[in-house]
Amino acid sequence: MAINIQSVADKAGVSIATVSRIINNLPGYSEETRIRVEKTIAELGYTPNAIARGLVNSRTNTIGVLLPCVTSRFSSELLRGIEKEAHERGYSVIICNTDRNGERTMEYLKTLREKRVEGIMFVSEWMTDEYGDFLKNMDIPVVLIATRKESYPFSSIKVDDQAAAYSATRYLLDKGHRRIGLITGSPEDRIAGLPRIEGYRQAIREAGIELDDNFLAYGDFHFHSGVEAMATLAQRKLGLTAVFATSDEMALGAMTYLHRQGVRLPEELSLVGYDDTLDAVMAYPALTTVHQGIEEMGEIAMQMIEGKRTAENIVLPHSITERDSVATRV
Repeated sequence: MAINIQSVADKAGVSIATVSRIINNLPGYSEETRIRVEKTIAELGYTPNAIARGLVNSRTNTIGVLLPCVTSRFSSELLRGIEKEAHERGYSVIICNTDRNGERTMEYLKTLREKRVEGIMFVSEWMTDEYGDFLKNMDIPVVLIATRKESYPFSSIKVDDQAAAYSATRYLLDKGHRRIGLITGSPEDRIAGLPRIEGYRQAIREAGIELDDNFLAYGDFHFHSGVEAMATLAQRKLGLTAVFATSDEMALGAMTYLHRQGVRLPEELSLVGYDDTLDAVMAYPALTTVHQGIEEMGEIAMQMIEGKRTAENIVLPHSITERDSVATRV
């Protein structure tokens, strides 16, 4: 026979209402009754239904996280930070894979509303007016991660993508490189694609080098597009001495292509990535990359959701993590 709240009430000799009040930390019973009911719950192995509890105390202690690709290294490190902080604060996390083109975003938002989540994290996707209006009407804490939308009163946390891409390109220039290719997201991507392109172009212009769009190849921040983008640059025979890939996954894709072609890194070509994920550490040679605190983003976002931090727009610092994939040209 299934153990339910009625089973607990019968064995403890109290009403269902009393068991419910004790489970939900509400008043109206003696200390002796509380001890007896909690002992009965332990003996029977009864697990209260979280949704039913939420109906009593108006809390579900759940948050929703919407992100376009749950399999990426960025997503896994971000979720580690979110879930670590959520667990410490007694929250459960519902993860929604919206797909890269956001086809399922609105469907998931409606599902999260039905589940009465207490906060939503919206990750790496452009905040349309449709999404923004829906979230605003839900009247719960919303945190935008690795994206931003000034026209809505949501907190956000990200790095300055343009400044970070500028730093990576400037780093290669300071190492003596003048013919630097860029593997990046689409210029139509206003979240990470365009800002990182502009950071690269700014550094190239300031170095007095003529901008040439042939030095740019586009992907979707994932591994296979890095392979294809590196192949595109190689076929153009540009005489590159360095490549900046605006994600570690694309950088590993570029590495794979170069290895197949017998190109030695960093002796023949230097390579810089972006994110500083575990992929960068595991690569051979270990990848020099732009560091952004991905796990830290998740932790801070969870603090914002619970209200331990006031609503704000946080720009995290970035830095260059030097490893073995860049050589100095003299």
